[in-house]
Amino acid sequence: MGCTSTSNTLPIIDLAPFLDLTSTATARAATAKTIASACLEYGFFYLIGHGIPTSTTDRVISLATEFFQLPKEEKEKIARGDPGGLDGGDGARGYQPLGEQITKGMRDKQEAIDLYREWDCSVERGEKSAGPPYEFLKGPNLWPENPKELKPFYESYVQEQIKVGEALVRAMGMALGLDPASSTAADDDEATADEEVFVKATKNTFWVLRLIGYPALDKPCNADGNVEQYSCGEHSDYGCVTLLLADATPGALQVKLKDGTWMDADPIPGAFVVNIGDMIERWTNGLWQSTRHRVIHRGEGFRVSVPFFYEPDWDAVVQPLQKCIERTGGEDKYGPIKYGDYLLAKAYGNFYNRCQR
Repeated sequence: MGCTSTSNTLPIIDLAPFLDLTSTATARAATAKTIASACLEYGFFYLIGHGIPTSTTDRVISLATEFFQLPKEEKEKIARGDPGGLDGGDGARGYQPLGEQITKGMRDKQEAIDLYREWDCSVERGEKSAGPPYEFLKGPNLWPENPKELKPFYESYVQEQIKVGEALVRAMGMALGLDPASSTAADDDEATADEEVFVKATKNTFWVLRLIGYPALDKPCNADGNVEQYSCGEHSDYGCVTLLLADATPGALQVKLKDGTWMDADPIPGAFVVNIGDMIERWTNGLWQSTRHRVIHRGEGFRVSVPFFYEPDWDAVVQPLQKCIERTGGEDKYGPIKYGDYLLAKAYGNFYNRCQR
């Protein structure tokens, strides 16, 4: 599989009409239509008008950079521990050193901190893991002591991203209700049940936030132009939508197009790179595809990215919407699935040492 990529540009979408209470129905319909087109063609787009200031996103990146610059011993104070142990680990949350994360059975060249919504969100359903020991994915987040500002700043950032995620999935629900041939298909303020399905299913979003550090690859491509090393191998994301914040490093993230070629998705100042995940593909019965992507850091220096994953509730049941079944041949291609079960199955195979057992 080659290293080369095209220079096309992903669509740029302004979310402001779904965050501004004074916006008109016509403005929201126009945004929804552009989202429908982008999701159908690419499954990826740039998002502006999200309301999170550049000063905030710059600090998010700088704090992550400060953490990755710490000595190995300091970073490993919050190392991801195996589930069931008395060290407080749940097998998923915490720091992962270089080579521990895998994609499709191959080690990725990245280090990371993984944070999730705290499992206490499920205590009302009697599912709280009262450890240690903790079951897989059901423990507390492991926050670094340094930089000291990181934990409170990131907790605030998560709340800002949740607001963006809710507005975005509301817009996506409206996009599914639009007639692709009409620019005025949604000109009333009354949301249908389908338009609200994503909002309702993410009310208690089981969000994920990753801080990822990528050293430059030694030899990303061989003489034949084929990939020899991956910063992160080809994959799709598990949930609803990913809002990616990255530093200014170009030539890293690549999106797989429908014809099998790869396109660079270089960062644009002030914009998030957004992609839809597996749950949106299932809800739409494959009308919108969870696009595969990869990271091949072909430049120099250390790259930092901080993706926020806006996901369904842990116990949300995801199944194709009837209108999407009708648009895709009349057959339910996926059936119902509980999101938490899907996440557990996917996340459990993410780490090298576990897969060797």
